[in-house]
Amino acid sequence: MADFSLTEAERTTLLETARRAIAARFEARLLPVPEATPALRAPCGAFVTLKIEGRLRGCIGHISAAAPLIETVRDMALASAFDDPRFPPLARDELERAAIEVSVLSPLRRIRDPEEIRVGTHGILMRRGGRSGLLLPQVATEQGWDRQEFLVHTCRKAGLDDGAWQDPDTAIEIFSAIVFGEEG
Repeated sequence: MADFSLTEAERTTLLETARRAIAARFEARLLPVPEATPALRAPCGAFVTLKIEGRLRGCIGHISAAAPLIETVRDMALASAFDDPRFPPLARDELERAAIEVSVLSPLRRIRDPEEIRVGTHGILMRRGGRSGLLLPQVATEQGWDRQEFLVHTCRKAGLDDGAWQDPDTAIEIFSAIVFGEEG
């Protein structure tokens, strides 16, 4: 991710695209993708997080680079607002109170040694059997977790026992993210 960056204007475009896409859904229309720079047209994984008064209201994303970044952000904003199974669909009056955060993901890198995880820098994807769970880099910092707590909570997110991260059959992958958002 060291060679990938976004300008302030590109970050603003992504945040505006996310908000406008959600607003357009309330009007039963799909927001067309705006003109985009080469960086915004590059395939890239991303998550969109919605918070109201600092509390999570939705968070969904794509890990891999399946579509241009600007399309991924538009689509994940809609999914976070209306399809996160942990929450009811966002109501129209909630949109003006919702703060939007975008996390643009680097490619995943499998690790063998959990000591490689840098809290606040890396997110974790944990997989074993048919189960997987992902936590973004900022989650550990926001929650005040150390590395072991971050690993345990990622296990829980995957539906695995707390010590599954120590099992050699559990795949642990890390990634970094460019994280930016609105005040809220």
